[in-house]
Amino acid sequence: MLKQKLKAYNVILASGSPRRQQFFKDLDIDFSIQLKEIEEIYPKELKAAEITDFLAELKSKAFRDLKEEDLLITSDTIVWFEEKALGKPKDAKEAFTMLKALSNKKHQVITSVSLKSTVFQKIINDITTVSFKELTDEEIHYYIDKYKPFDKAGGYGIQEWIGFIGIDKIEGSYFNVVGLPVHKLYKELMTL
Repeated sequence: MLKQKLKAYNVILASGSPRRQQFFKDLDIDFSIQLKEIEEIYPKELKAAEITDFLAELKSKAFRDLKEEDLLITSDTIVWFEEKALGKPKDAKEAFTMLKALSNKKHQVITSVSLKSTVFQKIINDITTVSFKELTDEEIHYYIDKYKPFDKAGGYGIQEWIGFIGIDKIEGSYFNVVGLPVHKLYKELMTL
Protein backbone atom coordinates (compact mmCIF):
# COMPACT_ATOMS: atom_id res chain seq x y z
CA MET A 1 0.00 0.00 0.00
CA LEU A 2 2.67 2.53 0.99
CA LYS A 3 4.82 1.70 -2.02
CA GLN A 4 1.99 2.89 -4.29
CA LYS A 5 1.14 5.87 -2.06
CA LEU A 6 4.76 7.07 -1.99
CA LYS A 7 5.67 6.39 -5.63
CA ALA A 8 6.03 10.12 -6.36
CA TYR A 9 8.58 10.49 -3.57
CA ASN A 10 12.24 9.62 -3.25
CA VAL A 11 12.08 8.41 0.38
CA ILE A 12 15.29 8.96 2.33
CA LEU A 13 15.72 7.32 5.72
CA ALA A 14 18.43 9.15 7.64
CA SER A 15 19.06 6.45 10.23
CA GLY A 16 21.83 3.96 10.79
CA SER A 17 19.54 1.90 13.03
CA PRO A 18 19.14 -1.61 11.62
CA ARG A 19 15.81 -1.83 13.45
CA ARG A 20 14.39 1.28 11.74
CA GLN A 21 15.72 0.11 8.38
CA GLN A 22 13.97 -3.24 8.88
CA PHE A 23 10.68 -1.50 9.72
CA PHE A 24 10.85 0.37 6.41
CA LYS A 25 11.51 -2.88 4.54
CA ASP A 26 8.64 -4.58 6.39
CA LEU A 27 6.32 -1.68 5.47
CA ASP A 28 7.26 -2.35 1.83
CA ILE A 29 8.62 1.16 1.28
CA ASP A 30 11.20 1.88 -1.43
CA PHE A 31 13.84 3.97 0.32
CA SER A 32 17.50 4.86 0.39
CA ILE A 33 19.65 5.36 3.45
CA GLN A 34 21.64 8.57 3.81
CA LEU A 35 23.56 9.39 6.95
CA LYS A 36 25.01 12.70 8.07
CA GLU A 37 26.96 13.09 11.27
CA ILE A 38 25.50 15.55 13.72
CA GLU A 39 26.23 16.31 17.32
CA GLU A 40 23.11 15.36 19.26
CA ILE A 41 23.07 18.26 21.69
CA TYR A 42 19.84 19.84 22.88
CA PRO A 43 18.99 22.77 25.17
CA LYS A 44 19.04 21.63 28.81
CA GLU A 45 15.60 23.09 29.57
CA LEU A 46 13.87 20.68 27.17
CA LYS A 47 11.94 17.80 28.72
CA ALA A 48 10.66 14.42 27.48
CA ALA A 49 9.18 14.61 23.94
CA GLU A 50 10.56 18.16 23.51
CA ILE A 51 14.02 16.54 23.42
CA THR A 52 13.24 13.93 20.78
CA ASP A 53 11.24 16.43 18.69
CA PHE A 54 14.22 18.80 18.80
CA LEU A 55 16.73 16.07 17.87
CA ALA A 56 14.60 14.65 15.03
CA GLU A 57 14.37 18.17 13.59
CA LEU A 58 18.07 18.83 14.19
CA LYS A 59 18.96 15.67 12.24
CA SER A 60 16.78 16.88 9.34
CA LYS A 61 18.58 20.24 9.21
CA ALA A 62 21.79 18.49 8.12
CA PHE A 63 20.08 17.82 4.75
CA ARG A 64 20.14 21.24 3.10
CA ASP A 65 19.98 20.07 -0.50
CA LEU A 66 16.63 18.26 -0.70
CA LYS A 67 15.09 17.98 -4.14
CA GLU A 68 11.40 18.51 -4.89
CA GLU A 69 10.63 14.78 -4.93
CA ASP A 70 12.59 13.97 -1.73
CA LEU A 71 10.87 12.90 1.48
CA LEU A 72 13.38 12.85 4.33
CA ILE A 73 12.62 10.87 7.48
CA THR A 74 14.70 11.36 10.61
CA SER A 75 14.04 10.02 14.09
CA ASP A 76 15.28 10.02 17.66
CA THR A 77 14.51 7.85 20.69
CA ILE A 78 15.23 8.41 24.38
CA VAL A 79 14.38 6.70 27.61
CA TRP A 80 12.80 9.24 29.96
CA PHE A 81 13.38 8.24 33.57
CA GLU A 82 12.99 10.30 36.75
CA GLU A 83 12.94 13.58 34.80
CA LYS A 84 16.13 12.72 32.90
CA ALA A 85 16.87 11.52 29.38
CA LEU A 86 18.87 8.33 29.07
CA GLY A 87 20.58 8.05 25.73
CA LYS A 88 22.91 5.32 24.49
CA PRO A 89 25.44 4.07 27.06
CA LYS A 90 29.08 4.79 26.33
CA ASP A 91 30.33 1.51 27.80
CA ALA A 92 29.40 -1.54 29.88
CA LYS A 93 29.69 0.36 33.16
CA GLU A 94 27.21 3.02 32.03
CA ALA A 95 24.85 0.36 30.61
CA PHE A 96 24.94 -1.44 33.97
CA THR A 97 24.19 1.80 35.85
CA MET A 98 21.22 2.52 33.55
CA LEU A 99 19.73 -0.97 33.82
CA LYS A 100 20.25 -1.08 37.58
CA ALA A 101 18.37 2.23 37.87
CA LEU A 102 15.52 0.99 35.62
CA SER A 103 15.22 -2.26 37.61
CA ASN A 104 11.85 -2.66 39.39
CA LYS A 105 10.64 0.71 38.08
CA LYS A 106 8.67 2.31 35.25
CA HIS A 107 10.10 4.57 32.57
CA GLN A 108 8.94 6.06 29.29
CA VAL A 109 10.36 5.44 25.85
CA ILE A 110 9.83 8.43 23.59
CA THR A 111 10.42 8.44 19.85
CA SER A 112 9.97 11.40 17.52
CA VAL A 113 9.88 11.22 13.74
CA SER A 114 10.37 14.12 11.34
CA LEU A 115 8.90 13.95 7.82
CA LYS A 116 10.39 16.70 5.67
CA SER A 117 10.15 17.75 2.05
CA THR A 118 10.99 21.02 0.31
CA VAL A 119 7.48 22.32 1.12
CA PHE A 120 6.60 20.90 4.55
CA GLN A 121 7.92 19.43 7.75
CA LYS A 122 5.85 17.50 10.26
CA ILE A 123 7.09 16.03 13.52
CA ILE A 124 5.20 13.29 15.33
CA ASN A 125 6.05 11.47 18.53
CA ASP A 126 4.89 8.56 20.62
CA ILE A 127 5.34 7.61 24.28
CA THR A 128 5.29 4.09 25.70
CA THR A 129 5.52 3.29 29.41
CA VAL A 130 7.70 0.27 30.23
CA SER A 131 7.84 -1.56 33.57
CA PHE A 132 10.86 -3.68 34.51
CA LYS A 133 10.82 -6.40 37.14
CA GLU A 134 13.64 -6.38 39.64
CA LEU A 135 16.77 -7.37 37.72
CA THR A 136 19.65 -9.12 39.46
CA ASP A 137 23.21 -7.91 38.92
CA GLU A 138 23.93 -11.30 37.34
CA GLU A 139 21.09 -10.85 34.81
CA ILE A 140 22.26 -7.34 33.94
CA HIS A 141 25.90 -8.43 33.47
CA TYR A 142 24.85 -11.44 31.38
CA TYR A 143 22.75 -9.23 29.11
CA ILE A 144 25.44 -6.57 28.64
CA ASP A 145 28.20 -9.15 28.02
CA LYS A 146 26.16 -11.16 25.51
CA TYR A 147 24.16 -8.42 23.70
CA LYS A 148 26.38 -5.29 23.94
CA PRO A 149 23.43 -2.84 23.97
CA PHE A 150 25.53 0.27 23.36
CA ASP A 151 23.48 1.44 20.36
CA LYS A 152 20.21 1.51 22.31
CA ALA A 153 18.69 4.28 24.39
CA GLY A 154 18.54 3.26 28.04
CA GLY A 155 21.00 0.44 27.42
CA TYR A 156 18.50 -2.20 26.39
CA GLY A 157 16.49 -3.62 23.53
CA ILE A 158 12.96 -4.79 24.35
CA GLN A 159 13.24 -7.35 21.53
CA GLU A 160 16.31 -8.95 23.14
CA TRP A 161 16.86 -11.31 26.08
CA ILE A 162 16.47 -8.60 28.73
CA GLY A 163 13.06 -7.72 27.32
CA PHE A 164 12.00 -11.37 27.38
CA ILE A 165 12.92 -11.92 31.03
CA GLY A 166 12.76 -8.43 32.50
CA ILE A 167 9.78 -6.48 31.21
CA ASP A 168 6.60 -6.99 33.22
CA LYS A 169 4.32 -4.65 31.29
CA ILE A 170 4.17 -2.06 28.55
CA GLU A 171 1.52 0.58 28.02
CA GLY A 172 1.54 1.76 24.41
CA SER A 173 3.33 0.68 21.26
CA TYR A 174 5.88 -2.12 21.45
CA PHE A 175 7.37 -0.96 18.13
CA ASN A 176 7.92 2.52 19.56
CA VAL A 177 10.16 0.94 22.20
CA VAL A 178 12.07 -0.89 19.46
CA GLY A 179 12.68 2.54 17.90
CA LEU A 180 9.86 3.63 15.60
CA PRO A 181 6.15 4.32 16.21
CA VAL A 182 5.26 2.44 13.05
CA HIS A 183 1.49 2.85 13.46
CA LYS A 184 1.77 6.66 13.65
CA LEU A 185 4.30 6.85 10.82
CA TYR A 186 2.03 4.73 8.58
CA LYS A 187 -0.92 7.00 9.33
CA GLU A 188 1.08 10.12 8.44
CA LEU A 189 2.52 8.63 5.26
CA MET A 190 -0.97 7.59 4.10
CA THR A 191 -2.10 11.24 4.30
CA LEU A 192 0.61 12.54 1.93
